Amino acid sequence: MNTVYCFGEALIDFHGTPSGSAPAFTAHAGGAPANVSVAIARLGGRATFAGMFGQDMFGDLLLRELADAGVDISRTRRTEDANTALAFVSHAASGERNFSFYRPPSADLLFRDSDFDPDIFVAGTIFHAGSCSMTEAAAADTTLRGMRRARAAGALVSFDMNLRPALWPRGENPAPTIWQALALADFVKLSAEELAFLAGDADGEDAALERLWHGGTRLLVVTDGERTLRWFAPNLRGGRCTFPVRAVDTTGAGDAFVGGCLYRFAEDAIGPAALPGLAADPARLDPLLRFAAACGALAVTRAGSFAAMPTRGEVDAFLEQQA
Repeated sequence: MNTVYCFGEALIDFHGTPSGSAPAFTAHAGGAPANVSVAIARLGGRATFAGMFGQDMFGDLLLRELADAGVDISRTRRTEDANTALAFVSHAASGERNFSFYRPPSADLLFRDSDFDPDIFVAGTIFHAGSCSMTEAAAADTTLRGMRRARAAGALVSFDMNLRPALWPRGENPAPTIWQALALADFVKLSAEELAFLAGDADGEDAALERLWHGGTRLLVVTDGERTLRWFAPNLRGGRCTFPVRAVDTTGAGDAFVGGCLYRFAEDAIGPAALPGLAADPARLDPLLRFAAACGALAVTRAGSFAAMPTRGEVDAFLEQQA
């Protein structure tokens, strides 16, 4: 089983529930790459989180819950120069959510290239990141440096765009910065809305795909909630049905899906050179995507972020029921 290194933000999601004239909020440990690390660990994989935490009660909570989930936190750092980021989440009846972020300044944006342990950049591992660690110039530089170092070492580089426009400076177009990261990623996960965003920046979907192939991407998966997911590779494309479930909270669905993909990559020791062969073999790719879709489906049936990530036994049992 290969190790997956997840880099970026960990934060506290305050989930709101109606209570009189104002909602009541409950704290949940979250943050997209942190969620992915928990998803992998819950499935039985080897996950390590790299990121910066404030010297505050919320940093304590996040580190404790990461460790309790089985995530290696030995590559994390702490700072007194900023507090841990917070996000307040409200939910529609469908489970879809809206975010209000309290960031920046926040501790996760203060992680620098010198804070990485050099021995995480080795072949036979996976390095995973997302765009929320790129919303400030120095933090974006750190993310890109980490991706370059992983790529140069022969690790598989994974990127979940996870676009949150409210986190970017007012008036700034995130696309140029995000395209730099996409050019360094072997595996990319987008939502349908994010692919549309890139297509608008690249003069159409086909043009966006060609730009990905000219970078480093060898496999792209596009999720669209409960609708059919699509996958793309150079000269190949296909789809897979997802699982209809009653959504309670969609906050961690994409992260659970990515965690399922990366867990299977790690389990099968799939490196960057093996991705084209995986994409060309439906007998291998379809079960992997089915497994990841089950992870996402189970996550939306539960409230929370870390707490929503399923175990391997739960995923296997769910897939048996669906058969």
